[in-house]
Amino acid sequence: MLFSNPFKARIPLLSEALPGREMPIWEGAPHCVLGTPTMGPFDDHLEEIHLGLGCFWGAERLFWKLEGVFTTAVGYAGGSTPNPTYEEVCSGRTGHTEIVLVVYDPTHIPLSRILKTFFEEHDPTQGYRQGNDFGTQYRSAIFTTSDEQLDLVHDMANDYGAALAARGMGEVTTEIGPAGQFYYAEDYHQQYLHKVPNGYCGLKGTGVACAG
Repeated sequence: MLFSNPFKARIPLLSEALPGREMPIWEGAPHCVLGTPTMGPFDDHLEEIHLGLGCFWGAERLFWKLEGVFTTAVGYAGGSTPNPTYEEVCSGRTGHTEIVLVVYDPTHIPLSRILKTFFEEHDPTQGYRQGNDFGTQYRSAIFTTSDEQLDLVHDMANDYGAALAARGMGEVTTEIGPAGQFYYAEDYHQQYLHKVPNGYCGLKGTGVACAG
């Protein structure tokens, strides 16, 4: 696979990363669909996880539709540039991937149900791409906020990897680790497919079921 922009094919070194800025690029607003806050602090009974599965427009809609999800928002994580813009992330010189922040009530929806949606609704074997979207910003990723979440993610990724292998598919390339800083994306990206119902969504799963 050839990339016209070399930064689409690898994470930039710190010396290559864009400097970013101190101030956030979005001040926050209630969720357009759920009416809930999109910025914390969130109540103690809620849990948070950060999920990357390609273009975040369609990805966010998957999760706000799940009963028991309190709120969602889109942004950037996994890189080094503080408060990046969408154009900066698209350049490949921030190291970030497009992320959906999911805040959920574990007494109403188990994390395994959220992860089942994550694994089934995209192809986690594609590395730095998702379908026709190419670059590090589209890499599959799960960033957790507790050790319990991390253990479950590893278990489900291993199980799903085995299910994919049994169908002759590639290895899971999902980046998994503790959550770092999540930077909110610009306002027009938030709940995009609610604002633009016929907007672009390039998500396509593998057709392989994920136990959950």
